[in-house]
Amino acid sequence: MKNISIIMKPNFLNKALIVFASLQLCTGMVSAQQADSTAAAEEKPKKDNRPVKNMFESGYLMNSQTAIIPTPNTLEFVIQHRFGLLNSKDFDLGGLYAPSNIRIGFNYSLSKNLQVGLGTTKNNKLQDVNIKYALLKQTRSGSIPLSITYFGNAAIDVRKDVFPKTVDRLTYFNQLIIARKFGEKLSLQLAPSYSHFNIVDSLVKHGNIAVAVSGRYKITEALAVTVEYEQNLTSQNTKVITVKPNLSLGLEAATSSHVFQVFVSTGQSIINQYNVLYNKNDFAKMDFCIGFNMTRLWNY
Repeated sequence: MKNISIIMKPNFLNKALIVFASLQLCTGMVSAQQADSTAAAEEKPKKDNRPVKNMFESGYLMNSQTAIIPTPNTLEFVIQHRFGLLNSKDFDLGGLYAPSNIRIGFNYSLSKNLQVGLGTTKNNKLQDVNIKYALLKQTRSGSIPLSITYFGNAAIDVRKDVFPKTVDRLTYFNQLIIARKFGEKLSLQLAPSYSHFNIVDSLVKHGNIAVAVSGRYKITEALAVTVEYEQNLTSQNTKVITVKPNLSLGLEAATSSHVFQVFVSTGQSIINQYNVLYNKNDFAKMDFCIGFNMTRLWNY
């Protein structure tokens, strides 16, 4: 019996050691799998929900506004110029000698979503204030596929000899800008709008609904081609007023703080609501004028 006991003890210890070693091995494999799973989860890239970069280079695109707002505490100085018609019967040297229209304005970004501005325009001596607010911004991950921005202005004609009552000289413009950047080169916008004139001819409608389609395609990092089309959708009495759509084609050159746009356009009024209701230039008859916009940014 003693011999049997002596023989059994080593066998029992051996089996116990084998079972313990097996448990250690299984535990190590499970721990390794958990570590691999944790490492894989950490390496999985997170969604980039920052707004897309450089959807447009400027807050202006020829006669339209764009969906972008410069970074907070940025002052934007704007010069907009429209020459006379290219197809004038007089010798105007492509409209350079003809009466021209010009606007000078300043805009300031109060926050990343809000910009306010003011300006003065030569034709009709218009003084305007405006506001732009970003409701949505397209993200790089695509979690938000579109940018949506509201733009509105109020303008007053200060010619007292034309409109004795101040209230008669006021006009308003409201627009929702829906934009998307497709890849690195193409950006497009769709912008429905409503404009209102406090006083018009008795047979002309005070309120006008319009829609604008515009876009930019980058040729190089600093140069792009631009296009814009705007259509007034409110029917008017054609015996009283003839309203033509606005068409613009141009080039845009940009640096870090300057944007210069030169183009041909049927719109000469610069202020949005006046181009919607009072444009008489017909692109089918080549009623184009040369225009340019220049913007300069200062960040504080």
